[in-house]
Amino acid sequence: MKDIKLVITDMDGTLLNSKDEVSAVFFELYNALKQHNIKFVAASGRQHSSIISKLDAIKNDITIVSENGALIREAETELLFTKFPIESIKKLIPVIRSIPNTHIILCGKDAAYIDSNDAHFNSVFTEYYRTYKKVEDLSKIEADDFMKIAIYHPDNSEKHIYPKLQHLEHEINVKVSGEHWVDLSVPNANKGYALDFLQNKWNIKPEHTMAFGDFNNDLEMLKLAAFSYAMANAHPNVKALSKFSTKSNDDFGVESILKQLIAAKS
Repeated sequence: MKDIKLVITDMDGTLLNSKDEVSAVFFELYNALKQHNIKFVAASGRQHSSIISKLDAIKNDITIVSENGALIREAETELLFTKFPIESIKKLIPVIRSIPNTHIILCGKDAAYIDSNDAHFNSVFTEYYRTYKKVEDLSKIEADDFMKIAIYHPDNSEKHIYPKLQHLEHEINVKVSGEHWVDLSVPNANKGYALDFLQNKWNIKPEHTMAFGDFNNDLEMLKLAAFSYAMANAHPNVKALSKFSTKSNDDFGVESILKQLIAAKS
């Protein structure tokens, strides 16, 4: 653990508690990580601006991987953008709309787009997408800077959405990314691809990498870290893959391991 040079963590269900908050303890630990020259990366399915809102105090010092790995930024510098062609998106929209009680978000580089009038959905999605536009019909959008399609189900995404889209996995990423969410993207738009990009950029090996996650959109990322941690509240797939485990997001699971890391460095 004393040789760790890079820490990467998911946000929802991992660094964020069930109230969608980052603890004050984490910010104290981050300062210690910085003193030990350990790079910190926040990786999430959230929109970039949503991640920034949670980590505003350190936003200019860290690397942010948003939209499940499709976009990487350091402050205002864009390091990676992986595009989801609009032609492919328009073919997928009718397929998604055939699934009852689902809502679609088209995730662009600078804004998300919705056409839903459902009050519950609209109140939920703004937690994850701070910058958005309401349009009449998503299938008529001509913008071409999209990275991901996020699909919401108010009951359970793994039960109601994933089985209807699983047959597309030979063409695109179909990821259950949360209790209510399934994300679609091109194959190399994932957190593992983003982590591999950063490891190569910084010349940091997997054996010097620590990663934390809780859901299936973290799997590729966790595979590239010798110190991979599943949260106590993690999906069974994450627990099966990860080499280590930690406490839940509400019990400071990430912070408890970071304290051990900093102690090992001291």
